[in-house]
Amino acid sequence: MTKRAESKYKINRRLNVNLWGRPKSPLNRREYGPGQHGQRRGRKPSDFGTQLRAKQKLKGYYGNITERQFRRYYAEASRRRGDTSENLIGLLERRLDAVVYRMKFVPTVFAARQLVNHGHVKVNGRRVNIPSYLVKDGDAIELKESSKQLAAVLAASQLAERDVPDYLQVDHKEMKGTFVRTPKFGDVPYPVQMEPNLVVEFYSR
Repeated sequence: MTKRAESKYKINRRLNVNLWGRPKSPLNRREYGPGQHGQRRGRKPSDFGTQLRAKQKLKGYYGNITERQFRRYYAEASRRRGDTSENLIGLLERRLDAVVYRMKFVPTVFAARQLVNHGHVKVNGRRVNIPSYLVKDGDAIELKESSKQLAAVLAASQLAERDVPDYLQVDHKEMKGTFVRTPKFGDVPYPVQMEPNLVVEFYSR
């Protein structure tokens, strides 16, 4: 297990938000950060601290992706025409593990990364085992035939805690779907407030 995966249970408490809106979040039991200083009353954060926190929330939400990889997404988003924060969200939502998570084939984004890594997912009929693979508008995503009856997959499709957004089309009986279009920031159903504009400010300092 990677260090990033091991730390997933601490992310909510460190950021003091129920990042994925899950009922099992440790924040539902203790509304303070981890460690011996977790219950201290924090000071008002600086502008830098506010921007850093916005970046940490966005990175954490997509499976706590590495700083190096996240910086590459920002560089690509700023290179493209249009609003950089919108471009950044569009790139993150096009990640294959994020798409698998949004389609409710798995309960968490970490499980989505594992499912892709282990070769259970096909894009346009071809197996893809790279979680950061960027899907395109119109791409067809489905699970391998032998993976469609996995207990975790069947349970995830019935979860009532979140819905499939309208920029995806999904058939849970066949365990396949289509990435209809790249979403705008306002289309993405984040359970907590995200501030990609602050992330852009952080990197453009």
